[in-house]
Amino acid sequence: MRLYDGGRAPNPRRVRIFLAEKGMQVPVEHIDLASLQHKSAEFTALNPLQRVPVLVLDDGTVITESIAICRYFEGLRPEPLLFGRGATEEALVEMWNRRVELNLYQAVSAVFRHLHPAMKDMESQVPEWGEACRKHALARMSWLDGELARRPYVAGDRFTIADITALVGIDWGRVTKTRIPPECTNLLRWHELVSGRPSARA
Repeated sequence: MRLYDGGRAPNPRRVRIFLAEKGMQVPVEHIDLASLQHKSAEFTALNPLQRVPVLVLDDGTVITESIAICRYFEGLRPEPLLFGRGATEEALVEMWNRRVELNLYQAVSAVFRHLHPAMKDMESQVPEWGEACRKHALARMSWLDGELARRPYVAGDRFTIADITALVGIDWGRVTKTRIPPECTNLLRWHELVSGRPSARA
């Protein structure tokens, strides 16, 4: 088994946090995104979409997409359950992970892709879209702040994959100065709580 990681990029970090929560270690090969190693013929043979992370199993099976990789590791080591326990909780965790991913995580990522100078040679940047996504991301932070007034974690009473997705998305926003608004006191409280977990340093 080998995990192809992309350093500071948010999707690989999701997997690293997940593995840290599970107490699991796997062999890692670092892919240097800055030098466009993810566009090499060797890596493209693993993932034609040229994205990290990629997990290659011992039998040659290739798993891409960070959440799919996390699902695989959840199957190998169920505890602590990060995708929920039982039909209701599993559905709620899935719902909140998707909500955060589609409404916040992707918006923050779009700000980076369309506004950050480091991406000018990798993306067809549309600065107006980047600014629109920044406004969307900030609005969704306010929305999430309201939700977190009712519970300690994104999907309920305990830490799950939904918290990992939200943490990585919000932390990635710092790169483009898309930060939690100071009036979002519930979101700031949550962020301090989850950032204090040892896995957050992964």
